[in-house]
Amino acid sequence: MQFRQQALAKLRSPEELDLPVRFARPQGRLVLAVTVLAMAAASVWAVTGTVASTVGAPAVLTHAQGSYILQSPVAGQVTAVLVKEGELLPANAPVLKVRTRQGETAVVRSVAAGRVTALAAAIGAIIPTGADVAAVEKVAHADDPLYATVYVSAANAASIPADAAVDLTVQSVPSQRYGVLRGHVKAVGAAAQTRQQISAYLGDAQLGEQFSEKGRPVAVLVRLDRSPTTPSGLTWSSADGPPHAPASMTTATASIRLAGQRPVDWLLP
Repeated sequence: MQFRQQALAKLRSPEELDLPVRFARPQGRLVLAVTVLAMAAASVWAVTGTVASTVGAPAVLTHAQGSYILQSPVAGQVTAVLVKEGELLPANAPVLKVRTRQGETAVVRSVAAGRVTALAAAIGAIIPTGADVAAVEKVAHADDPLYATVYVSAANAASIPADAAVDLTVQSVPSQRYGVLRGHVKAVGAAAQTRQQISAYLGDAQLGEQFSEKGRPVAVLVRLDRSPTTPSGLTWSSADGPPHAPASMTTATASIRLAGQRPVDWLLP
């Protein structure tokens, strides 16, 4: 009750009513002005600025047509290996000779033109019908350009724009010394791929299993940027890059830059 009487008495007293009221000190006004300017700048940036993001995914360097596994149509013993790894073959070229149980000699031939990347059969080996005997990469000429195939999760593939910039950390190239390989998206697959489809395209069942272990991914074909001034003929984040171009079927890790988004779009439904 005592405090209430004092408050009423103060209200009834006309003293100090003509004194100016100080709402804020100069320092406070400065802080307020800075805060308002910062909020205004943030608002302008939210509408006009962009924020870039990236998608990371495993990749492999290959040619655009992929590879295939050559299988023996007959069972028997390998009596001759007619090709070497790295050799370019035309279509229907002889690869192996196999002596069957009937004593006949069958010739295993390439299905399509390409480069032999692996041989799985040696002279003297006994192979069953349908055995994998070689992996052949589909190239028509020795100077066919190298690409990168990136296996992106289906959830992220839809957000990849055409011609998006790509950085590739190549497994066989020390990135601390030579940097990353540059490229741009050439095409985004229309549908997710199964392990079998990936294995058939790459000619490697192990890679098919590796790239699909987290679900069915979408294949993104990346065109590697060319450079006439580097020893590899490719563009790297360093000035010269490595002394040689990376080999086909070398694995890598890709970082794909997505289209920039305005921060205000994150707030809109």
